[in-house]
Amino acid sequence: MTIFNVLSLIGGLALFLYGMEIMGSGLEKLGGGKLERILERLTSSPIKGVLLGFVVTGIIQSSSATTVMVVGFVNSGIMKLSQAIGITMGANIGTTVTAWILSLSGIKGDSLLINLCKPENFTPILAIIGVFIIMMSKSNKKKNTANILLGFTVLMFGMSTMSSSVEPLKDVPEFTNILIMFENPILGVLAGMVLTAIIQSSSASVGILQALSATGAITFGSAIPIILGQNIGTCITVVLSAIGTSKNAKRAAAVHLYFNVIGTVLFLSLFYIVNAFVHFSFLNDAVTPVNIAVVHTLFNLITTAVFLPFTNVLEKLAKWTIKDGDGTDMFSVLDEKYFQNPQYALDQSTTLTSNMAYTARETLDLAIQSMTSLTEKLDSEIIENETQLDDYEDALSKYLVRLSARTQSVHQSRKVTMLLHAISEFEQMTDYETNILYASRTKADKGYVFSDQANAEMDVLVSAVRDIMDRTISVFVDNDVVKAFTVEPLADVIDALCEELKKRHISRMQQGVCTVETGILFTDYVAALEKISYHCKNTAAFVIQMNDATYQLHSEAHEKRRASTEYKKTYEEFRKLYALKYIAAGAKQD
Repeated sequence: MTIFNVLSLIGGLALFLYGMEIMGSGLEKLGGGKLERILERLTSSPIKGVLLGFVVTGIIQSSSATTVMVVGFVNSGIMKLSQAIGITMGANIGTTVTAWILSLSGIKGDSLLINLCKPENFTPILAIIGVFIIMMSKSNKKKNTANILLGFTVLMFGMSTMSSSVEPLKDVPEFTNILIMFENPILGVLAGMVLTAIIQSSSASVGILQALSATGAITFGSAIPIILGQNIGTCITVVLSAIGTSKNAKRAAAVHLYFNVIGTVLFLSLFYIVNAFVHFSFLNDAVTPVNIAVVHTLFNLITTAVFLPFTNVLEKLAKWTIKDGDGTDMFSVLDEKYFQNPQYALDQSTTLTSNMAYTARETLDLAIQSMTSLTEKLDSEIIENETQLDDYEDALSKYLVRLSARTQSVHQSRKVTMLLHAISEFEQMTDYETNILYASRTKADKGYVFSDQANAEMDVLVSAVRDIMDRTISVFVDNDVVKAFTVEPLADVIDALCEELKKRHISRMQQGVCTVETGILFTDYVAALEKISYHCKNTAAFVIQMNDATYQLHSEAHEKRRASTEYKKTYEEFRKLYALKYIAAGAKQD
């Protein structure tokens, strides 16, 4: 074997790994986040979990990516640990699909059908189609399909290059002697584990083993332990992804590790115990790429069949290893390691933004309560919530800006933009809710009291603001575009209501019913509530814009919407609902 063979081997390996990367990336982009949502929703039983894990991994060609997604879902509370176990098992089976695809390079025969199945014959056609699509198409979806075709072509070309470069090794005694060492099960497992941990892909390491099998020097006796070790090595990616996550996410990673380690120990123990009595003759036979695919699949199928009835045992083992005291803060989900799955990172960010929305709504109730009965507990809770949302905005905005460079579709880019706007809107809502608290402090300290009429009018405004806040949260959390179109008319009703309240209070001050000091305080309340309504309107508009890029918030577009029949009808319904009906006895009617 010459230096040129070594360079060819390294080059083939580089092409092989690069081909896997661009093919997997193309498949993930083509899915547009749908695979993640399927995993999230359809895991009601272990068997369903196994099937879903198999299908998703077979599509994206990476058990590590699937399991990392699962760890993330468990970390955010979207998925239970028991649901994650089935998907992890299915992912191990799904990753064997790659080995079967790569085994096509070892097909022998001269018939037309067999020749058409050989990668060296059909991959050039795939490459031509892929290049043509990229050159002629402007559609991102079609370009993602082209990347899948080109990635597969590069992958198979790298595989072929590796096989050709190592073929001379069959005549090198030293190479054969090294491989004989791996017939020792422990050394073989360690070799497969280390190789896979380094390149962080069991599919890639199995492909390398299949390429080396072209030498004819790798026997079943050395290949089986290596293949089993590769299953353990692939856990390194998942273990790394669980660093800094919640205890249940760490448990999900531990389940993946235990499944492969215990499975390997049981499989090897049983295999060599039986071999001690039966003496399998095939152990000294040379393996082919197809043989390697068969062993890889059988191991994962058998291990899954054995463990599936005992998923609760794996769960208990993981919980015993990761004690309840091992936790983390809410921002652990905002980790750049999730950028490899932008849709998941986006879902995590959406969950935290929803938490901001709920906190802003809770703070509104606390602030309104402080207007009539301020306590130290209320005061501290409002300040604490406002500080918390400041932290949310700071962490999320930085994370989303970095994530924006990794988005894989127009919808994901719009979602990032919407979230960046939404976190700012929710944070500013709590700023104005804190302004209500400051006004309440003054009111309590000075002993100011509003007139019955002022209190009755304020109740109407408060009800309207609570309504628009509830609508806005529902719009954001449920992505309810229909309801979003009701927010703007209600915001306009609130604007008109605030103007009317200010006029009426000025009238009361002129009549001496209220003092100047209480008038200023009343106006502060009204201004803060009006601003909260304004930020609700903005949030709803951003949700609409995410789903319809043509929607505009500026005044000209707003005037056109005001002229529509639907807008007028909705506006009138809200105007009647929040009409100022109470007029104090003896007070001048405005």
